[in-house]
Amino acid sequence: MIVTIDGPAGAGKSSVSRMLAERIGFQYLDTGAMYRAVTWSVMQQGMDPSDREAVAELARQVKITFENGKVLVKGQDVSQAIRSPLVTGAVSEIADNPDVRETMVALQRSMVELGNFVCEGRDQGTVAFPNADCKIFLTASPDERAQRRYLQLVEEGVSADFQDVLTTQTVRDHRDETRPVGKLVKAPGSIEVSTDGMNFDKVVDQLETIVIQQLRI
Repeated sequence: MIVTIDGPAGAGKSSVSRMLAERIGFQYLDTGAMYRAVTWSVMQQGMDPSDREAVAELARQVKITFENGKVLVKGQDVSQAIRSPLVTGAVSEIADNPDVRETMVALQRSMVELGNFVCEGRDQGTVAFPNADCKIFLTASPDERAQRRYLQLVEEGVSADFQDVLTTQTVRDHRDETRPVGKLVKAPGSIEVSTDGMNFDKVVDQLETIVIQQLRI
């Protein structure tokens, strides 16, 4: 069985998807980490991200696996490395490569063949798994999402300004909604859940209720 969770940046998809999977006994697939892993590999090879054919070939060759919550590239733990500012700044161009996206979607489908998964990303319910057993679109208002990101940065000791965070988020939202491939859109048949004013546990509780009702588990 497959549960897809899509939504805009800052809606809390990754953390709640991971916890939801744990609660219902499913495996968790972080598809964003896969594109980051390809991006990290491109940078390690010193490749030009704009060389679409070369990048696409690397994506077809690189071995990405998940093990005990870690992201591995050819057996190397890159869980922290793929979250670096350099990778974050470069991942959009890699993820917009149609051939890379086709390769990653095929890999995602092969990964879930032998188990029950919560798959989180931007195009899981629309492209990767349009026939998923349960599709959820997790969202929150722009101000709510920006506030969460702002507080996260402050907690990490990073100097931040709320308006700057909101502006950056607005630009990313527009980019995600207008991408040539894998753009952010609510999948047909998906259940929209707004997390405004909800803490982490309440969000997971609501998603768990939805999944149990949809899958009758």
